Amino acid sequence: MIDLGEIENVYLVGIGGIGMSALARYFLKKGLRVGGYDRSATMLTAELIKEGCDVHYKEDIRLVDEVFCDPLRTLIIYTPAVPAGHKELAYFRQKGHQVKKRSEVLGLITRDTKTTAIAGSHGKTTVSSMIAHILCQSGTRCNAFIGGIMKNYGSNVILSPENDVTVVEADEFDHSFLRLTPSVAVVTSCDPDHLDIYKDYSSLIAAFNQFAEQVKTGGHLILNEKVTGMIKSPGNVKTYTYSLNGKTDFHAENRGKSGKSHFFDLVFPGCRISHLTLGILPGTVNIENAVAASAAAWVLGIDPVNIGRELASYQGVRRRFDIRVKTPGGVYIDDYAHHPEEIKGFIRSVREIFPGKKITGIFQPHLYTRTRDFADGFADSLGGLDELILLDIYPAREEPVPGVTSSLIFDKVMLKRKQLCSMNDLLTVLSKHHYEVVVTMGAGDIDRMVEPLERFLAERATVNE
Repeated sequence: MIDLGEIENVYLVGIGGIGMSALARYFLKKGLRVGGYDRSATMLTAELIKEGCDVHYKEDIRLVDEVFCDPLRTLIIYTPAVPAGHKELAYFRQKGHQVKKRSEVLGLITRDTKTTAIAGSHGKTTVSSMIAHILCQSGTRCNAFIGGIMKNYGSNVILSPENDVTVVEADEFDHSFLRLTPSVAVVTSCDPDHLDIYKDYSSLIAAFNQFAEQVKTGGHLILNEKVTGMIKSPGNVKTYTYSLNGKTDFHAENRGKSGKSHFFDLVFPGCRISHLTLGILPGTVNIENAVAASAAAWVLGIDPVNIGRELASYQGVRRRFDIRVKTPGGVYIDDYAHHPEEIKGFIRSVREIFPGKKITGIFQPHLYTRTRDFADGFADSLGGLDELILLDIYPAREEPVPGVTSSLIFDKVMLKRKQLCSMNDLLTVLSKHHYEVVVTMGAGDIDRMVEPLERFLAERATVNE
């Protein structure tokens, strides 16, 4: 067992990842020397360097500061997205360093705290960031490790000198969430995904059930009503249910709109908050996320009045229903959606908020295996657009799979207006279009196009006004 109190240096292989960078910031705050490798420079790695991290971008042990080569004082952390044959990892293992996955270290950090863990095929980042914001603004000493940059804080972490609660995303990829033993657990969804890891859906559901069983005795399990038939409630915890609307312990009622303001009532056990508004545009997805976050905050002892107030001040997370342009001449929204059900819910919310508008969707598939396994689902979800621009697959950690390209989805999409496009040609293609609402979707490097698209579409929107 690692004693984190004896570690002086931390080196992260894959430091630029959203989860890895959160750990880097945590150890920096603890006063440790922190460094790492990533394959390319990004805005996030630039921020880490400014904050005091040593970062390089070439897989070469000679570029690693010698302070990190001391196996007795240095912890090496890696992400499963890094190839097994990575030269630096091989070197550290050969020299006898303590080498641990990100999920193992997060489990160690949270082991002795009152941990609130949010699991699910989608919704984790928004729900966890909402919970963290409610707790922080209500005076609870809170640490939070979030899978996105929270707009309220300009970071993916909230760190307190002393903390009563730790909020984390419980990621099912690589069985990572099974390293956690939370006091409060939320399960937002349990859709088929990561079948390259789990092989079949029943194995994925079994892992979610194991996660639920790891909630500490006397703790709380909060389940979306959609998963209640799949996730069993352990006998040693208190279980609650939530939904967008329905006869669950927590739900929304009386949704409405007055001018530009959207509102709804939030129903708790024995309590109601009337005319609640969100600091972000609600839509179906975000109202359901707010119900889940409110349920977790409530079981953690936050007064419902404070919950309603802090939801109104919540500004959202970058790349989660992230409205970048909103003018009479046009709208541009960016979202991390990369699973068929996420895409379907996202498009549905866009239509609710901008009824009657033509929606042009730009989608970058993520992973060859996910594209292969869910081609029909992607085609069905993307069919909810008015027109589609489909980019090449972002491979992430995978090698190409024979016969698997974006055309696998493209050929199945039942839209008259659709086209395949490379990332480099995207702005040229858009320049030939008239648009009303443009949305970008995907978990790959489509994020590097967000700012160029924002500038381009903002200029076009001005012309259209």
